[in-house]
Amino acid sequence: MVIKVFLATSSGSTAIKKKQQDVVAFLEALKVEYAQLDIACNEQNRMWMRQNVPEEKKPSNGIPLPPQIFNEESYCGDYETFFDAKEDNAVYSFLGLAAPPGSKEAMQADEEQHIVENGTHADESNEEGAADDSIEVPEGDRNGDAHGEAEEGEGVEADELAEPEENEATEGDEGHAEEDGEQEEEDLQSEEEEELRQLEGEEFLEETREEVAE
Repeated sequence: MVIKVFLATSSGSTAIKKKQQDVVAFLEALKVEYAQLDIACNEQNRMWMRQNVPEEKKPSNGIPLPPQIFNEESYCGDYETFFDAKEDNAVYSFLGLAAPPGSKEAMQADEEQHIVENGTHADESNEEGAADDSIEVPEGDRNGDAHGEAEEGEGVEADELAEPEENEATEGDEGHAEEDGEQEEEDLQSEEEEELRQLEGEEFLEETREEVAE
């Protein structure tokens, strides 16, 4: 692929001449193969350049000024976009060329690729770790289950301890009921004996009166 630089060799504008010299000098420093196409002396070059510069890249008057840069038939840009690419160490990308190994642009691209790959691996590791965490039972839940089992065990023990006390209370109530029943029986016997004694006393008095009367 050949880089085409459209320029005006007989331009009267000092600014245009300087821009053209900057582009050509930089391409020569990079040892990029290019071809200079003069639009001042060649009408065909001038017409081709004007027709192939995209409309959105043309100035308000519709006439693009040199230098204009192409990669074969593909438009690369004008001096301003070329200068921005040079400042960003992205001239090869601007020209549509592969950066040679060891160049600043190639090393920068490798670093960016390395960052992207590491970021992707880190994201995958984080997703795997999140999946493992979602499967594993949280420690708080495990502690909560153990705590619940411990409370349940304590409740069973408390119930077991409470049952003998209830049994003892029931036995005590039954003992008191038996004692009350025995006391009632004794009281009844005492009353019956007292009544018998009274009856015997009355009978004895009656017999005595009869004997006296005789």
